[in-house]
Amino acid sequence: MTSLIAVRGMSKMYTMGPTTVTALDKVSLDIAEGEFVAIMGASGSGKSTFMNLLGCLDTPSEGEYRLAGEKVSDLTTDQLATIRNRRIGFIFQQFNLLPRTSALENVELPLLYSAIPSSERRALAMARLSEVGLGTRTDHQPSQLSGGQQQRVAIARALANNPSLILADEPTGALDSRTSIEIMALLQKLNAQRMTIVMVTHEHDIAAFASRIVTFRDGKIISDVKNVPANAQTQLNAAQMEMQ
Repeated sequence: MTSLIAVRGMSKMYTMGPTTVTALDKVSLDIAEGEFVAIMGASGSGKSTFMNLLGCLDTPSEGEYRLAGEKVSDLTTDQLATIRNRRIGFIFQQFNLLPRTSALENVELPLLYSAIPSSERRALAMARLSEVGLGTRTDHQPSQLSGGQQQRVAIARALANNPSLILADEPTGALDSRTSIEIMALLQKLNAQRMTIVMVTHEHDIAAFASRIVTFRDGKIISDVKNVPANAQTQLNAAQMEMQ
């Protein structure tokens, strides 16, 4: 399979006064197009630093990062912003939606930086909301939506620019168990359509829905294993039958 992500000897150091802290230590990793990878590790393990580097939110102190074959580890700030907008969709634990803005307008936000006419932007945002099952909630503001619905809006927003990579940072951390499985079913559906997903989570039962689990400790990868993913939709169907 073709590598979408290729990381070679990537490190990140932070200087705090006289002390230098190594948050990431010579990490090398390949992630193929269409993979669903869970990144795990305790607080301070380096997983969040690694995710920030993959998302072009930061630059490595040393090493190389290629995204879809392009070396992005030494691009300028403006070039990294362009990569983020065009190639990467972000999903966050707290949804990060604008509170006084409709679901439709929230999904349109990433498209504002593209040279797309407003009517086409609206049509694309409508299509994305329909994909995540919110075609009838386009005018609702976040306060009028449940936590699960807000996360669906966030996923639709992440998909707005048709990215090649979705980065999900604790996407179920603010949700109850059933809603978490619903979100994982949606992510698995996207992955079945060949969307590459990299997800940070500290929950083993959530990582179980991924097809590969990479574990960090002290800035290094200590485990990288293939996984037979649990089927979220099957779990939802079973729960529904129990309620009947």
